[in-house]
Amino acid sequence: MELRTMRYFLAVAREENMTRAAELLHVTQPTLSKQLKALEDELGKKLFTRHSFSIQLTEEGILLRKRAEDLVKMADKITTEFLTLDDVLGGDIYFGMAESYQIRHLASAIKQFKNTYSDLRYHITSGDTEQVTEKLDKGVIDFAVLAEEPNTVKYHFLVFPEADLWGVVMPEDCPLAQKQSVCAEALAGLPLFCSEQGWNHDISRWCGNKIDELHLEGSFRLSYNGSLFVKEGLGYLLTFKHLIDTSPGSRLVFRPLSPKLETKIYLIWKKYQVFTPIAERLLEYLKNSFEAEK
Repeated sequence: MELRTMRYFLAVAREENMTRAAELLHVTQPTLSKQLKALEDELGKKLFTRHSFSIQLTEEGILLRKRAEDLVKMADKITTEFLTLDDVLGGDIYFGMAESYQIRHLASAIKQFKNTYSDLRYHITSGDTEQVTEKLDKGVIDFAVLAEEPNTVKYHFLVFPEADLWGVVMPEDCPLAQKQSVCAEALAGLPLFCSEQGWNHDISRWCGNKIDELHLEGSFRLSYNGSLFVKEGLGYLLTFKHLIDTSPGSRLVFRPLSPKLETKIYLIWKKYQVFTPIAERLLEYLKNSFEAEK
């Protein structure tokens, strides 16, 4: 299985059309068709369902697409790293990030760092702990930002200078909005939205055995999507402060949980990770910057 074939496969999966994919790849359509047929024969699975004017991925094709995307990204990253090994003033760094208001500390540090290393190029992907650590373990990204304690057997880490505060986002005209803070008893029986990670770790830790009295109506990986359901009156969103616009005119308000619940944010990287020169310099800068802000 060649990397070139993976690129061919991804192009066809993206375009859903053999002719357009062949044009983008600068190969003939018969050549492309032959390569994909050979790939199906090698894997022993049908990857595409062919229609009159389009091509659709099978279930096996969808699985391969995810794996192929990671493989191609990793190969491109390796190539870029070797090309920039002697470049001490610039290069590419890849981050995977959880949703957090504390990302502002990282953004501020990168802004200052670029004053000296203007050729730094950074790439950001978002996801929960499972998603970003998977990419970190595969070598697709250099650093991950987590909203839970990292596995210290596998990773080194930095703790962000501040923690995120948990609360409830709700319509401004609902009865619960009259409270200054919200306890677990006040949430009992209400339709609640939260990320699965937050519900299983932070919220269950916060309310203890009262978790059985709370009703998870739906889970969202992105708080913004959850806030749209809140605006429609479908429930209440448990999330970090500052992630959702609750300014006057937004029709939403944020109320902190009581007792107070905070989550620390961590920057992690693999143990025994070999960094490019620019990544090493940025990591050292982040260590000093975070320490100075505490």
